[in-house]
Amino acid sequence: MMVELLSVPDDFIQHMLRSTIALLVVLDPLGIVPIFIALTQKLEKVRRTEVSKTVVITSAGLLFAFALAGTQIFTVFGITVYSFMVAGGVLLFIVAIELLTGGGWRFMGTDTSAEAGVVPLAFPLLAGPGAITAVIISLETTGLIVTAFSILIAIGTTYLVLRYADKIYRILGKRGSLIVTRVFAVFVAAIAVQYIVEGAKELFA
Repeated sequence: MMVELLSVPDDFIQHMLRSTIALLVVLDPLGIVPIFIALTQKLEKVRRTEVSKTVVITSAGLLFAFALAGTQIFTVFGITVYSFMVAGGVLLFIVAIELLTGGGWRFMGTDTSAEAGVVPLAFPLLAGPGAITAVIISLETTGLIVTAFSILIAIGTTYLVLRYADKIYRILGKRGSLIVTRVFAVFVAAIAVQYIVEGAKELFA
């Protein structure tokens, strides 16, 4: 059953943690560290910091926009949140399979200019289909307040990761980054299955 958008659920912390974790594993900030390094390696440190801020602001704006427009989108296309949960779960599962088999995203881009930080980093790597699906489902199932907090926490974490990308990459290395990406992919797959099960249960109940 859908919740009121501005309502605060009784188990607020639990819902917020669940939504935040779901969004974090889809955003996969550690997984894009190697891509961020590759796209900004020719930039000075100051410019690299500016790129990370631009990426985070752009991603947050896109996620909030899609979260707030989620209800209108459902109305226009005449679908329910449960059918969207099934479709979103399938999409997230495909993303998880791609991460598990390829260790990364197909859309990486080759431009190393500062503007390349927005595409592909902000979109579609961060605020891509998986993240958009996650925030829309979170909005419909837990409300705007929980969703807003989860976006802020996830985006804030992503900014910190990008801010210290050099140090993180040196610690993890190429192999370590791939391992982290694949571990996150397992969580994405599990969340995807949960979305499909919950949506199908309501559709066929």
